[in-house]
Amino acid sequence: MTDTATTATGASDSPDDRAAPAPRSGLLIGVLVVSAFVMILNETILSVALRDLTVALDVSTTTVQWLTSGFLLTMAVVIPTTGFLLERFTPRQVFLASLTMFTLGTLLSGLAPGFATLLVGRVVQACGTAVMVPLLMTSVMRLVPPNRRGATMGTITIVIAVAPAIGPTIGGAVLASLGWRWMFWLVLPLAVAALVIGAVWLRLDSRTRAVPLDVLSVLLSAVGFGGLLYGLSSVGESGGGEHPVPPWLAVGAGIAALAVFVVRQLRLQRRDRALLDLRPFTHRSFVVALILAGLLFMCLLGVASIMLPLYLQTVMDTGTFVSGLAVLPGGLVLGALGRPVGALFDRFGARPLVIPGALAMATSLWLFTALGPDSPLAAVIAIHIVLMTGLGLMMTPLMTESLGALPDHLYSHGSAILATLQQVAGAFGTAVFVTVAALGSATAAGTPDASGLRTAFFVAGCIGVLAVVTALFVRRPAESQPVGDDREAPAEAGSDGEPRGGAPQPVRDEQG
Repeated sequence: MTDTATTATGASDSPDDRAAPAPRSGLLIGVLVVSAFVMILNETILSVALRDLTVALDVSTTTVQWLTSGFLLTMAVVIPTTGFLLERFTPRQVFLASLTMFTLGTLLSGLAPGFATLLVGRVVQACGTAVMVPLLMTSVMRLVPPNRRGATMGTITIVIAVAPAIGPTIGGAVLASLGWRWMFWLVLPLAVAALVIGAVWLRLDSRTRAVPLDVLSVLLSAVGFGGLLYGLSSVGESGGGEHPVPPWLAVGAGIAALAVFVVRQLRLQRRDRALLDLRPFTHRSFVVALILAGLLFMCLLGVASIMLPLYLQTVMDTGTFVSGLAVLPGGLVLGALGRPVGALFDRFGARPLVIPGALAMATSLWLFTALGPDSPLAAVIAIHIVLMTGLGLMMTPLMTESLGALPDHLYSHGSAILATLQQVAGAFGTAVFVTVAALGSATAAGTPDASGLRTAFFVAGCIGVLAVVTALFVRRPAESQPVGDDREAPAEAGSDGEPRGGAPQPVRDEQG
């Protein structure tokens, strides 16, 4: 690796150079994809072991829940900082730090003598995981030519959608035949192998800037996103039950901190010192795609992951094994659509895919409202497949469209915003649907029943209609700039039209 000084006006900024594929780009992206899959899989693999861990670690159910809640909270706190990290450090440095933290966290969790050590291990794992998805998306935008980004982003869709879905299945199989520690021991060699391969092969041409870290922004981000996700997740877990901090107090504190955080970033970005640059929000295509992605993840995590299994178990009286099998075909369809939909995006753009996808999503959500205790299981599976098909038609185009609308120097911050949105939208959707289901139930305890769940599906249907309306604002391919084109330059672009990212700053090129 050699360090050379250059400026933001260097020749490497030309669109042709950015579009050219880097040597071994397929191998590099493959390493990143496999690493991200292993790390995201770890988000949910422990969920089926919580009951066993309460006995093994001699802690209460409320306490052991922090092994998953703490993981998600850490993700929410760290992800907003990845825009700064990817601008300040090279992809190789970020990758090695991410995999090292994940590997150490996995080792610590496997050796944990008690709950406290296991929780620390999970938090360290989450710190590494939080950085990987933004790094993967940013690397794809910089390594892959614009006309092939959709298909490559489809692979990322498979990682994001399938890994969390099969985590509980793999965890259950490991738990049935081995002990809970083997959930970490089996992951550890995969993490070490990815770390070694990345250390040997991962070399990306990159530019970094000596951006100072604003500690106050980090604290505001931690309180804002952490408080918001904690409050929403607490509501989603038990419909507002007892918690150390009242959920709505945490949400209020999080919103207040985020308001201050936004004001501070707007001031800092004038000097190119923002922790999370908010200039992606000045690009219309990014904003439209971001809103649609938020609605999508509300339904994916709130309806498909929470409400539908709850409906199958409480209304249709199916067991956990049957309910898990019932949602498997839809999950497989979602994963299978990743690359084909990405290839279609490369040919036709986002609009011809997103609008039918939004219509399919809205139709399936309204069909869920017609289900009852006597509905055949096959009908539920069919509707779920329609829902997953709609989401599959939308996910890859929206991810690619949102980042493709940005100039090169905003890819890392756009990726951080998109990854943060996934966490917050999922938690918000879960909180909304669980609360509506509890309030609409006829039982005195507020436990979701058929009436309450139908009300929740009705609200989800309204969100589906909103998604259809928003999808109409996606630009036609002829009206949109090519993916990755920098012609839509920010206000601070120079007279030649190339994005500056502020005043010229010393940067560093990492040559592979």
